[in-house]
Amino acid sequence: MKFNSTVLLTLILLTLMLVAGSVSAFWGFALGSAALKGVTAPDSRPTTKFASKKTTSSQNGTVVMLKEKDLIKIARARVQSKSKAANSKKRKQDRDNNDKTQNQKPKKQKKAEEKLQKGFPLNTQSEGVSLSVQSARYTGGALELKVKMQNQGDNTVRFLYSFLDVTDDKGRTLSASTEGLPAQLPGKGRSYSGTVSIPTALLDEVKTISLNLTDYPAQKLRLKVSNIPVER
Repeated sequence: MKFNSTVLLTLILLTLMLVAGSVSAFWGFALGSAALKGVTAPDSRPTTKFASKKTTSSQNGTVVMLKEKDLIKIARARVQSKSKAANSKKRKQDRDNNDKTQNQKPKKQKKAEEKLQKGFPLNTQSEGVSLSVQSARYTGGALELKVKMQNQGDNTVRFLYSFLDVTDDKGRTLSASTEGLPAQLPGKGRSYSGTVSIPTALLDEVKTISLNLTDYPAQKLRLKVSNIPVER
C-alpha cells in the first residue's frame, strides 16, 4: 500500500509538470505570434531590385538588361550635353564682357581727352638729344610731369638727375624727384619715358616752372624747357 502511494504521487507530479509545460509553451507561442503580427520577411535578394532599375520590361514581363555600349552612349550623351551648356554659357559671358568693354572705351577716351592740357608738349633739343614734357597733372600730393627723352646723336650720353634744376616763375629752386628716366641715352636709340615729381606744397601761387638738365660729367649739352604751365 505504501509503494502504491509513492507511485501515485509521482504520476500526479509528472502529470502536473506536463500540463504546466504545455500551458507555458502555448502561452509563449501565442505571445510570439502576437508580437510578430504585421512583420514581413526582408527581401533576401536585394540585387534584384537594383538590377530592375537598370532594365526595361517587355510586354511579356521579361526583364532585359541594357547593353554596356548603350550605357556608354547614354553617359556620353549626358556629358556632351553638359559640355555644350557650359560652352554656351561661357560664350554668352564673353559676348557680355566684350560689349561691356566696347561700351567703356568711349568713356575712357573721352576722359583722356578731358585731361589734355593746352600748350603741351613742350620740347627742347641740344647736341642731338631731345627732351619733351608731354603733360602736367596733380596727383597724390605732387605735380607729375611726364617726360620723354631721346638721343639722335652718335655717342652715348649720360645723366645724373641730381643735376636737374627746377625753378618756378619767381626764380626759386624747387625740390624734385625723377622716376623711369635713363641714366644714359645710347646713340641713335629709342625714346625713353619717365616722370618728374614736385611736391604740391611748393607750388602755391606758382603759374609756370622751368626745367634745366645737362649731361654728366662732360656737361656739353644743356636741355631747358621754360614756361611749363602748372596753375591749378
